[in-house]
Amino acid sequence: MIEWDPRLYKWEQIANTVAERIKDGTYPPLTLISEVKLQEEFDVARITVRKAMEALRGQKLITTKPGKGSIVTPADGS
Repeated sequence: MIEWDPRLYKWEQIANTVAERIKDGTYPPLTLISEVKLQEEFDVARITVRKAMEALRGQKLITTKPGKGSIVTPADGS
């Protein structure tokens, strides 16, 4: 269970955690990232996970396709 930092929003902390996992190779390129699994892991509302995913898309760390899900963006950005 994560220790929540009261100075940051939960979605920011989730986005930071997932970004670290992407950078350290825990989630390699083209890995499907499940919102449901993140919701269960962090015990938060789905909207919180969606805000985190939005932040990760903004950082170009993930790509989301409607009906397909979100994947880790390959290093070449394709």
